[in-house]
Amino acid sequence: MQQKKQNIRWNTMRILVFGFLGVIFVGAVLLWLPISNQQPIAFMDSLFTATSAVCVTGLVTITPAAQFTVFGKVILLFLIQIGGLGVIACATVFFLILRRQITVRERVVIQETYNMDSLGGMVGMVKRVITGTFLVEGAGAFLYAFQFVPEFGLVRGICYSIFHAVSAFCNAGIDILGANSLADYAGNPLINITTMLLIILSGIGFSVWHDVITNGKRISRHEVPKKWWFTRLRLHSKLAIVTTLILLAIGTIATFLLEYHNPETMGDFSFGKKVMASMFQSVTTRTAGFFTVSQSGLTQESKLLDCILMFIGGSPGGTAGGVKTTTIAMLVMACITFVRGGKDTECFGRKITMENFRTGFAVAMLAFLVFITGTVTVLIIEPASVPLINVMYETASAIGTVGLTADLTPSLARGSQAVIMALMYVGRIGPLTLALVFAGKPNYRDKIRELPDERIMVG
Repeated sequence: MQQKKQNIRWNTMRILVFGFLGVIFVGAVLLWLPISNQQPIAFMDSLFTATSAVCVTGLVTITPAAQFTVFGKVILLFLIQIGGLGVIACATVFFLILRRQITVRERVVIQETYNMDSLGGMVGMVKRVITGTFLVEGAGAFLYAFQFVPEFGLVRGICYSIFHAVSAFCNAGIDILGANSLADYAGNPLINITTMLLIILSGIGFSVWHDVITNGKRISRHEVPKKWWFTRLRLHSKLAIVTTLILLAIGTIATFLLEYHNPETMGDFSFGKKVMASMFQSVTTRTAGFFTVSQSGLTQESKLLDCILMFIGGSPGGTAGGVKTTTIAMLVMACITFVRGGKDTECFGRKITMENFRTGFAVAMLAFLVFITGTVTVLIIEPASVPLINVMYETASAIGTVGLTADLTPSLARGSQAVIMALMYVGRIGPLTLALVFAGKPNYRDKIRELPDERIMVG
């Protein structure tokens, strides 16, 4: 039974790996067609754009607003939505539309995809994810419309509102406004706050949504006191919320201090506009990709900080990339526990299992190795005049599926762009997933034997 479950898990990973590849290739072909473009486009550019859209990253070698026709922008929107929801969720929706019965095997695939504890309510959970996604995107589009409709007219304004709501919620960061992303709206509270809320809500993870809403209902029914709203949350939700808030605060404060007098970013802004721009920069590094200040104009210290934030990314179970907030929080707590002489990794009165720790450590190490390998490869391909920090910014943005760039993406050599595409793909499906698929099925006989212990020197 255990081996059968492991086989299904391995097949699930293969579906994710090759499913995303299939969507990327089909999207690239559609974006390459003349009907999608206002001017001829190289297939490499359409492939790069499709990869960026499906991997909800936002790095582009062309300017979508000027390159694509209405048809091309619609294709781009669908690719972003599929990438944000995921292949499994989209396939489940397709089956539900066709009124096809979801088999037990397919329910196990859904369970493995969303890391759920049981098979009960799998389809209902996917329905809630889809419904919640469309409701939040609809609310975001409604708020955007107050700015875009007066600015661009009714039809175009509504289309712009929908596109950017989907792009923000899916953490894609692809816009159809021009080459400046949201820089023209750096002082606009409506655009800034709406975008930040969409990014945070999607980046926190759907499981956290469900946990918070469920506990909110229990409080409204007076089943538990209001003061218990946080303590009754699952450990995962607590870690995701607290770590997200800490990282957002660190990013905001550090960006504000480092860029306060920088004339290339926010040096000429008013105090309130500087605070808002700092908050937006901190939020967008959580794998969103929109920007309101020049990324190439950031100080080296800010770029290095943003590389770290982009590498960490958002929380599991949502549309964000990176090694995830809960993974980093767990590794930090394990380190603190060891330094203090403790044995178990404890958090909020709970013990994190060793299996959890090993998985998190493997994810972080593999992601770091991919990041370093990608960075070195791009440095070898590009001329020596390209600054190291800009290359790191590019590769961290790719592996974290963020989409921020120091104006480097369009000028990269084709070889470097291929490396960036690979990093975006690995960042979307997860380095551990890819490694396990190509490593093949585990040998279960190895789990039976036990080898003698022996210590090595470390540190």
